[in-house]
Amino acid sequence: MSTTTPATTTSAVTAVTAATATPVVTTTGTTTATTTAAAPTPATSRGQRRLLTAGVVAGPLYVAAVVGQYVVRDGYDPTRHAASVLANGDLGWVQIANFVVAAVLTVAAAAGLRRTGRAGTWAPRLVGVFGVSLLAAGAFRADPVEGFPPGTPAEAAETISWHGLAHMGAGVVGFTCFAIACFALGRHLRRTGRRGAARYSVAGGTLILAGFVAVSASAGATWGVLAFTAGILAGWTWLAVTCARLARLPH
Repeated sequence: MSTTTPATTTSAVTAVTAATATPVVTTTGTTTATTTAAAPTPATSRGQRRLLTAGVVAGPLYVAAVVGQYVVRDGYDPTRHAASVLANGDLGWVQIANFVVAAVLTVAAAAGLRRTGRAGTWAPRLVGVFGVSLLAAGAFRADPVEGFPPGTPAEAAETISWHGLAHMGAGVVGFTCFAIACFALGRHLRRTGRRGAARYSVAGGTLILAGFVAVSASAGATWGVLAFTAGILAGWTWLAVTCARLARLPH
């Protein structure tokens, strides 16, 4: 039968403690106190970085595709037409593909945000819903409006098609969730002491909501379309900045 001496037990406990925490020794007079330093934040893995990179590039790719279509497609006016109407016409498949690619990248980004454990609980989920809404936006085309594509009456249509309604519904759900994701992350960042990043996140969500409300209330007026575009740009920028910040953490 083997026996364990007090010295052996103490050594085992010390070894376990050393493997799991970093001791900090503080000496005051003749008293020595040992405290345990807080564990470091878990590092971002390579797999998580790949997913987060999808969030970094999703917005720039989407915007670049829209700008490219503006250059080559007759009749498209970004001060009058939202990007969604580009899904109509002979080259409409380009914008549909743009929606699908953006959707896949955004859902991947949501998975990356969740796996890092640094974006709270709700922000990753809501970003994922926004990604799914982009897929729905590609599946259900917006109706032609105000002269685009060429041959469409310049005046506003009196009726909306079923797929136009579905597209609008996807937009309502998607942009609402995108904005709330910003607010949710802002709350999480504020709780963890990152107040500057929290304020930026809240500002992004506010711009998204303001842009969507503006385009809904303006009945297609230029100011509403431009405000909506600004809100979209703010949202994509927020996603890229957030994912880039998390992806830069060492692995």
